[in-house]
Amino acid sequence: MQETLGALPLVTAIESLRTALESTPLDLEIGGGAESRRERTAVIGQIQDYLLPRLQRLDAPLLTVVGGSTGAGKSTLVNGLVGTTVTTAGVLRPTTRAPVLVCNPDDRDWFATDRILPGLARTTGGPAAAAADGRAGSLQLATAPEVPRGLALLDAPDVDSVVTANRELAAQLLAAADLWLFVTTAARYADAVPWELLHTAQERSTALAVVLDRVPPEAAPEVSAHLREMLARNGLGDAQLFVVPETELLGGALPVASVEPVRAWLRELGADDGRRQAVVRATLDGALDSLSARVEQIAAQTVVQLAAGNTLATQVGQAYDTAAHEVDRSLRDGSLLRGEVLNRWQEYVGTGEFMRSLEVRIGRLRDRLRAAFTGRPTPATELRDAVESGVESLVLDAADRAAERSVEGWRVHPAGKALLAVAGEGLARSSPQLRTRLAQEIRDWQGQVLALVAEEGADKRTAARVASLGVNGAGLAVMIGVFAHTGGLTGGEVAVAGGTSVAGQRLLEAVFGDQAVRTLAREARLELVSRVERLLAGEVDRFAALLPPRDESAGAALRAALAQVQVARRQSAGLA
Repeated sequence: MQETLGALPLVTAIESLRTALESTPLDLEIGGGAESRRERTAVIGQIQDYLLPRLQRLDAPLLTVVGGSTGAGKSTLVNGLVGTTVTTAGVLRPTTRAPVLVCNPDDRDWFATDRILPGLARTTGGPAAAAADGRAGSLQLATAPEVPRGLALLDAPDVDSVVTANRELAAQLLAAADLWLFVTTAARYADAVPWELLHTAQERSTALAVVLDRVPPEAAPEVSAHLREMLARNGLGDAQLFVVPETELLGGALPVASVEPVRAWLRELGADDGRRQAVVRATLDGALDSLSARVEQIAAQTVVQLAAGNTLATQVGQAYDTAAHEVDRSLRDGSLLRGEVLNRWQEYVGTGEFMRSLEVRIGRLRDRLRAAFTGRPTPATELRDAVESGVESLVLDAADRAAERSVEGWRVHPAGKALLAVAGEGLARSSPQLRTRLAQEIRDWQGQVLALVAEEGADKRTAARVASLGVNGAGLAVMIGVFAHTGGLTGGEVAVAGGTSVAGQRLLEAVFGDQAVRTLAREARLELVSRVERLLAGEVDRFAALLPPRDESAGAALRAALAQVQVARRQSAGLA
C-alpha cells in the first residue's frame, strides 16, 4: 500500500473546509447568489467525491470518466475499449440511466464501497439491468478483465442532457475523475457546452484526453487539425487526442481496431505506476489549486448576502419601531379620548355621579337595578370594553401600516421580492392571530392596572379611601389618566374630555396623592406599551422567519479554513 507522508493533516483541513462550506448561508436571491450556490455545491461535491477519497488513498486505481454530449458515442466507445457490452446506449434521448463503472476484477473492491462517489448506491446485474434501472443516485458496477489493473472507466450521462438531473450528475462525475476521456464528434466538436467543461478542465489542471468520434476518413486530417488548434488556443494543447473513424458498430460496440490506439494508451497508463501517479498528482494538485479562487468567490458572496439580509431586516425593524412609536404617541396625546371611549367615560362620570359613587352602596344598587331592568352592561363594563376596543383598533392600524411598509420595502429589493414571491401576499397585513392575542393582552393589562391600584391602596393611609371608591372605579380612572392629555383632541372634545378627566384626576389625587397618581398612570402606560411592543415583535418574526441566518463570520470562517488547507499542503509537500 502506498501512502503520501503528511496527507492526513491535509485530509483534516479539507474536511474542515467542507464543513465551513456546508454552513455558509447563501439563500438570498441577490446578485451572484445563484452562481455561488452552484459553486458551493460543486466544491462540496468535489471534496466528497474526489479530494477526500484520493488524498486518503493515493495508490487507488485511476478513475477515468468518459463524458460527452448527447449521441457522441460514449457507451459504444466504452464497450469497444472493454471488448464486450458492459453499458447500453439509450434509444430515446435523453435517457435517464445509472452511470456504469467498469474495472478489472482485481480492482472491484476499490469501487464496491463508497470510498469514491459516496452519494451513489452501488448496483450490479449487467448492462441490461443498468439500462432498465436508471435510478437517480445509483452507480452500476461491472468488471471486465480487458480493463487494465489500476484503472477504471466510468460511462457518464450526457453533459448537455435536457434533463437537469442528468447534467448535474455528469458534472459531478467529471469532478470526481482523475482523468477525463472526453468524447465528441466531427459534427459537434465546436459546440459551446463541451467547451465550457473543457475550460473547467483547463482551469483545474485536470488530466484530459479527447476522443474525436465518427470522423469520415476523408475529413480526418482537416477536422483533427482544427480541433488540435482549438485545444491549443484554449490552453489544452497537451491533451491527448484520438481520432475514431466513422464505422459500423458490432453488437453495440466499436470495432476493436478502430479504438486500438485508445486501448493501447490506457493499457500503458495502467501498467506504468509512475505515469499513473503523475496523472493522479496533476489532477489532484489542479483540484486543490482551484479551491482558492472558488472559495474566495463564495466568501465574497457571503458579504453580499449579509448586507442584503441586514437591509431587509432593518426595513422591517424600522417599520415596526415606527408602529410602536405611533401607538405610544397616540396613548400620550389623548387620541383615544375620542368616540366610544369618550362617550363611555362621560356616561360613567356623568354630571357629578362619579363623585357620588363614593357612596358605594348607592352606586352598586343603581348599577344592579339598571342592568336588571335594561339588560345593558354596567357603565364600568362598557367603559372597559370601549378602552379595550379603542386600544385594539389603535394597535391593529399601526401593525397593518407596519406590514404594508415592510412589504413595500421588500418589493423593491431583489432578495425581498423573491422572498415575498414564496411567502405570498399575507405579509402585507397583520397576522390573523394578532387580534386575538391583542385582545387578551389588553384584558391582562386592565387586570394589571387593577392590581397596581390594589397594591397602592394597601397602604393604611389610603385603604379606606380606595375602599370607598372601589378598586374598579379607581382602576378605570387610572386607565383614563393614561390617555388624559388632550393633544389629540380638537374643539369641543377638548373641553368635554378635559373637564371630565380633571374630575377623575382630582379624585385620584384625593385618594392617593398627586405623586402616586402620576406614578400609577406612568406605570400603567409603560406596561401597556411593553405589551404592545411584544406583540409587534411577534409580527416582525413573520418576516424574520423568511430570512436565512445572518452570520457575520461566515466569510472569515471560509477564508480561515482555506488558509488551513494551504498550510497543510505546504507541510505535506515538505514531508513528502
